[in-house]
Amino acid sequence: MPSLVTSASDLGRRLLRSPATSGAVDLLFPPPAEMAVARIGLAGLAVMGQNLALNIAEKGFPISVYNRTTSKVDETVQRAKIEGNLPVYGYHDPASFVNSIQKPRVVIMLVKAGAPVDQTIATLAAHLEQGDCIVDGGNEWYENTERREKAMEERGLLYLGMGVSGGEEGARNGPSLMPGGSLEAYKYIEDILLKVAAQVPDSGPCVTYIGKGGSGNFVKMVHNGIEYGDMQLIAEAYDVLKSVGKLTNSELQQVFSEWNKGELLSFLIEITADIFSIKDDQGEGYLVDKVLDKTGMKGTGKWTVQQAAELSVAAPTIEASLDSRFLSGLKDERVEASKVFQGDFSSNLPVDKAQLIEDVRQALYASKICSYAQGMNIIKAKSMEKGWSLNLGELARIWKGGCIIRAIFLDRIKKAYDRNSDLANLLVDPEFAQEIMDRQEAWRMVVCLAINNGVSTPGMSASLAYFDSYRRDRLPANLVQAQRDYFGAHTYERVDIPGSYHTEWFKIARNLNN
Repeated sequence: MPSLVTSASDLGRRLLRSPATSGAVDLLFPPPAEMAVARIGLAGLAVMGQNLALNIAEKGFPISVYNRTTSKVDETVQRAKIEGNLPVYGYHDPASFVNSIQKPRVVIMLVKAGAPVDQTIATLAAHLEQGDCIVDGGNEWYENTERREKAMEERGLLYLGMGVSGGEEGARNGPSLMPGGSLEAYKYIEDILLKVAAQVPDSGPCVTYIGKGGSGNFVKMVHNGIEYGDMQLIAEAYDVLKSVGKLTNSELQQVFSEWNKGELLSFLIEITADIFSIKDDQGEGYLVDKVLDKTGMKGTGKWTVQQAAELSVAAPTIEASLDSRFLSGLKDERVEASKVFQGDFSSNLPVDKAQLIEDVRQALYASKICSYAQGMNIIKAKSMEKGWSLNLGELARIWKGGCIIRAIFLDRIKKAYDRNSDLANLLVDPEFAQEIMDRQEAWRMVVCLAINNGVSTPGMSASLAYFDSYRRDRLPANLVQAQRDYFGAHTYERVDIPGSYHTEWFKIARNLNN
């Protein structure tokens, strides 16, 4: 096969028909850059980038693609040819790539967060003109997006930070998209995003303009934090059912499949059921039992917890999920610790398997409400701090399809915020409040059962503690504040008299003891 990219004149001779006059184009040989036939460009052709480019092309928008490693360009164009002669044009040099895009040009980047983004921007910006736009589709720290938006504005360029959720499958067939930054830039590509995003029959495309600055990246970050919590809670449900209920993988597959028909219907429950059905192709038994119990991470969960702390928002479920990943990473230490703490930690009491399955289902659902409530509160707090005016109900809507946390449950969350956009906490929405109250007995039973059998349920326990703390009108925080005033003269407020007070606790206590 001849080289993918050759001289413009040579390409002109080899081009069979222009896409302006016919749908049949030899996609291996893009038109000369001066023809500017692409509606949009995409730089960064790892699997996510390739799949999003093919998705855009499949929706009828000719797209130019570029990657520093040129073999990825060839690979993407070849895939486009195989997957339906899609209008994808590959370029090996950034100048030809940029010039092939219709003005005002829009280029989506899908590269690793951090320095690679800055390097890619520098490469592209050298060839862009005033009014062109760059869209960062990676999992970027929101403040980096705001810094870059300001820098691009000084050069006359527009900038968007766009969260993309759904993994490889979502990128190819319809992701959830969370663009934030320049509204003008969003309007450039709104028609593309509305078709490329996941389509949910009762609520439309899973995309909306999130808001100003780095709001799109921030919302995607918290989405990932909620995802951490969701996955941890599901893992704990699995652990209790397997370790206490002694369910087999076949039984677990049936349980999760059944759960996926009701209120827990979601992508994560669906794939969990699938995982329990896969046999090991390199040995006996099921593959899930051969997977090392050591969870990886890329940083967005940690960022979410850090932001919760900065904003003084309680997010114990999400924090517990992050801590669980840290502990999972201590595999060698845990193996040695298991030798030190030998013994039977189970209660050895009989378990009604059917009742346990139902109780765990209810505990999982109630815990999920708490996890989502925490995530939404983080977003709300940051929105207030930054003046983003984010619509929480709209966020729940665009998460209903395409993304990893997509679930029927999100429709309930959208309706809760539609009923009251100023909802202080998802827990106090009348419908969710009643659902938690209806499930709290089973929830407490599962947590206690796990504790009595030596099975850790940090996510469910943290969720229950969050609920129990939030629902009480008085907490033992009065003692903590008295301690602070005792040793640090931090003062305190009283419940009966307005004002700020300090007591010489030490002197009074010594006088009483003498």
